[in-house]
Amino acid sequence: MMKTEKIMASLDNLYPDARCELNYSKDYELLIATVLSAQCTDKRVNMVTKVLFSKYDLKGLKEASEEEIANIIRPCGSHTKKAHYIKVIATRLIEDYNGIVPNNRDYLESLPGVGRKTCNVVLSNIYDVPAIAVDTHVARTSVRLGLAKVGDDVSAIEHKLMKKFPKEKWSRLHHQLVLFGRYNCTARNPKCSECPLKEECNYYKKATH
Repeated sequence: MMKTEKIMASLDNLYPDARCELNYSKDYELLIATVLSAQCTDKRVNMVTKVLFSKYDLKGLKEASEEEIANIIRPCGSHTKKAHYIKVIATRLIEDYNGIVPNNRDYLESLPGVGRKTCNVVLSNIYDVPAIAVDTHVARTSVRLGLAKVGDDVSAIEHKLMKKFPKEKWSRLHHQLVLFGRYNCTARNPKCSECPLKEECNYYKKATH
């Protein structure tokens, strides 16, 4: 079995129902939650968005003051900057697309606080666009498994993963690598002894030799 096939099989076994762990019920809620997730855990974002989205819909976010938004999202960090992003995003979505998050990468990446990773998350989950969003978990596990090199930036890692894995697997693989990095291959004290991929792992090999 090829290395990539073994990785996919092991991740399918570990996380057969892998999905985005950000809570949302509307397309714009996922976009805003992903913006909030920068340098913040999904768990904390979900706590914040539960309050934010119960108080404001998209029109409400457009009309709210940045200070009001910032007070709610403070636990996510960079709350002043992110509040500004949210207000601008709400305003532009309403004015440009009647409140719909479009399947338009160029437009989405023109929004403040929305980079390629955020765009990949949104397009993948809302429109089933094949994409691999590289966050810290995906980056760390990719390097440890020898799918990327130490020092590769997120763009390089994304392109290497896209080359190594079938396009129809990209979105699923993204979610699986996020969960793998979050719960198994953690930054500190990874669960190497029980990992089905330890024989493929550069980190494990270095640690045991």
